Formats: sequence, C-alpha cells, structure tokens
Amino acid sequence: MSLSVTLSRLTYTGPDGRTLFSNLDLSFGPGRTGLVGRNGVGKTTLFRLITGELAPSGGTISVPGRIGMLRQQVRPGPDETIADLFGVRAGLALLEKAMNGEADADELAEADWTLEARLEEALAALKLEVNAQTLLSHLSGGQRTRAALAALVFDAPDLILLDEPTNNLDTAGRAAVAEMLARWRGAAIVISHDRTLLEQMDAIVELTGLGATSYGGNWSHYRERKALELAAAQHDLDVAERQVREAAKAAQEAREKQDKRDAGGRRKGARGDMPKIVMGGLKRRAEETAGGLDRLAEKQAEAAAAQAQAARARIEVLTPFAVKLAPSGLPAGKVVLRATGLTGGHDAERPAIRDFSMDMIGPERVAITGPNGVGKTSLLKLLTGELPALAGQVQIGGPMALLDQQVALLRREDSIVDNFRRLNPESTIQDCRAVLAAFMFRNDAALQKVETLSGGEMLRAGLACALGGRTPPMLLVLDEPTNHLDINAIEVVEAGLRAFDGALLVVSHDRAFLENIGVEREVRLGG
Repeated sequence: MSLSVTLSRLTYTGPDGRTLFSNLDLSFGPGRTGLVGRNGVGKTTLFRLITGELAPSGGTISVPGRIGMLRQQVRPGPDETIADLFGVRAGLALLEKAMNGEADADELAEADWTLEARLEEALAALKLEVNAQTLLSHLSGGQRTRAALAALVFDAPDLILLDEPTNNLDTAGRAAVAEMLARWRGAAIVISHDRTLLEQMDAIVELTGLGATSYGGNWSHYRERKALELAAAQHDLDVAERQVREAAKAAQEAREKQDKRDAGGRRKGARGDMPKIVMGGLKRRAEETAGGLDRLAEKQAEAAAAQAQAARARIEVLTPFAVKLAPSGLPAGKVVLRATGLTGGHDAERPAIRDFSMDMIGPERVAITGPNGVGKTSLLKLLTGELPALAGQVQIGGPMALLDQQVALLRREDSIVDNFRRLNPESTIQDCRAVLAAFMFRNDAALQKVETLSGGEMLRAGLACALGGRTPPMLLVLDEPTNHLDINAIEVVEAGLRAFDGALLVVSHDRAFLENIGVEREVRLGG
C-alpha cells in the first residue's frame, strides 16, 4: 500500500512542562525515510506519538495501516525466548501438539503449518543462528537487536519505525540491517546516526527545535542541500551586515546635513534680522526634524541589525564545526605504543586476548576492528594498563589519554571547567575558556556539572579536556566514541580528531567515522 503518515499542527508538551513540538506539520511518504536531529530534539518522542504510546497535546496524527517499532534497547525477561519475542509461543505449541497426534479437529484447523518455516526465514534474513527456544538473555545486545528486527520482518506491518537500529552492532550486524531495509517493501522511518545506513534512504527529515524540514534523496543529497543552504545563509549575512553599515552611514550623513542647516539658522538669528517668533518656530521644527531623523535612523538600524542577527544564527546552525589544537610534539619516527606477546582479559581461565603484538609509530591512526564479543575493549584496557596482563608487555612511548565509553577521565561531580583545570594544570583560565568555547561550551555552559550532560556533551567535554591543553597527549585511545551520539555530535568529535596531530587508536564499527578521522591501518581481531 502507498502509506503516508501525516502530522497536522502537532503539539506536544512533556510531563516536565517542556514543549517539544508546536503546530508541527509534517508528512512521511512511502519508502524509507531517515529522521535526523540533535539528541534531545524529540525524535524518539515523535515515534511514541506516532505509535499512540503518547497522546499529543494538540493536533492530529494520521497513520493508515499497522505499525511495528524497534526500540533502542531490547530488555528481555529472564525466561523470555525468541518465540515470545515473535509472539508465536502458542502457535508453536499447537503445532507440536498436532504433530504428537494430540490436537482435535478444531485445533488442527487453526494450526499454521507455515509458521516454523516463516520463523526460520525471518531469523536467517538477519543472519541469526538461533531457534525459537533460545533465551533472549543468552544473546548479546547486538544479537537481541537483530532478533527484534527479525520479529518485525516476520510480523510484516505496513510501517516500521526503527530507533537507532545499528547501535552496538558490529560490521556484520550493520550489514544485515542494511540488507533487511533494502528488501523491505513497506514504509520505514529510521532514526539513525549511521551515515552509511542513511545513504540507503529515499528521503531525509531533519528535526530541529524550530520544526522539521524534508529533503528528498539520501544522506549525500541532504549534505549537498545543507551546503547550498550554508552558502545562501552566508550571502544573506553579507547583505545584512552591509545594510547595517549603510544604515549607520545614512544616519550619520543625515545628521551632518541637519546640523549644517541648524547652524545656518542660528547664524541668521544671531544677526538679529529674524523675529523671535519665527526663530522659535524654526528651532522647534529643527528639533522635531532631528528627532524624526534619529527615530527613522534607529528603526532602520534596528531592522538591519535584526536581519544580521537572524542571518548570523543560521550560519551558527549550519557551519561545520572546526577547532584548532596545540601541537602534541610527536616526532614522525617515535614508537608511541609497542605490545609484545600480550595475553589477558577479564576471565583469566579464558583470556579474550592471546599472544597479541603490534607497534604504532609516529602519528599513526589505527582502528581495532572485529565482531562483537571478540575482545576489542579488553585489548584497549590491556594496552592502557587498566587491566593487568597475564603475559607479555606493553610500552607506551609518551603521554597518553583514554576516552572510554563512559568518559571515565571526567569527574561526574565537577564542572567541565574544573575538570579541564584539573587535567591541564598548566593552562590559564583564559586558555580553558577559549578551548571549551571552541568545543561549543560557551559562557555558563562550561560551568555545567558533568553528571548533568548528555552522552554527546560528555564525550565532547572529554575530548576538549584530553586534547585542549597546551601540550596534548601523543597518543589518544578511544572506545566506540560514536555510540549513542547524534550526527552533529559525531561531526564535532570528527573535527576535533582531525585537528589532533598525535597518534590515534580507536575501536569503532562506524566506517564513515573511521574514514573521516583519517584511519590509515586496521588491526582485525577474530579472523
């Protein structure tokens, strides 16, 4: 069916009194639509409104057809199985009863003899080697996400809503999601920061605090349109700033002309050949004219300034993030990391890493890749000394910083400023403020406590504190830095890492991210 979701004058105010949407008009057509926007702008809330889980404060939502939704996290009960996730426990029990010769005629008439084959087909489509009795609690987070996607394929609704479907998935899992969407013949709306997945979309909808804008085409087309918008915004800013200057110049010229006329009238009055009543009238008219000119000039200046401010705001929203960092001082030939015969992990009986060796020389950029569960995070902990090795050794050739998924280098109870000063004691408060402003923590935003920050803000703060000192570390180690970040936050992180001239060691499944930060070499674990 040619399904279209229509939101008309949609308004929603949350329990905390914050209005996320106000008179929002938006439609999603058939095909695959990517929904993008900053964290906190209301993307997941919009999904919950479409499914009816939340009621709008105003306006209407029209969805012709059945909806299926994939949430960001699948939290199973202790005894929940694949069959429960698919909603087929009773149907499979009836088939077993029938095959054992225990079903009566009515039950046999109700039995779905295609059920097992359709279940296996849906699981195979997401490359899952499990069966109906497999406990969900025995699956990894990535496997549970794929199982939930398989359940959607099995259910075959008219519209599927996918909320960050590739989060926590390895390369194979991401490929399975992409293949599933490529085969999907219904409508799909996908919240994602995975730019590779967004390249498959038929349209992109950008949600902001001001509303929503639809762009036909995939992610690349959307970025091209945004670049054109940035050029137009820059042109509007140039025009507006010129109008500000012209308004100020016109007001000055008008004032100077009026002053000359007033001076001529005063000289004529001083000669005594003008009646006092006429002099008084001229004086009043001069004052009224001057006042009128002042008011006119003020209105023109205000209008020009308002246009400039609006144009400048568009520039701030659209301009790609860029930052400058102090040099790390890393020589090209210096060995920054050397691991020899490294063995270890959380389980000493079954170490995740065995006999691992590698060198990093100079400002190399290296990615550790491999399937989920192969030990990538364990390897980083062994290399950085967070986990003691069972065998082998690690040498670090200079200052190092680790940004793990929890950004543990930041103290949660302290402000961003306090964390920066603690980690960079040689920096002045002016240095601190300048760096934090460059990482988009301006003025009071830099005084926020870390515990109040979103995931994207926390990583951005960690990056500023780790790299923004007078002498950044020679080696920066990152573990899945793009998980749970919106695309704007990812691009901020990418810009900061591009400006870093030291060595990078990163675990990530995000291919676009690895390309954008200039990774030169991959070390793959698990074959």
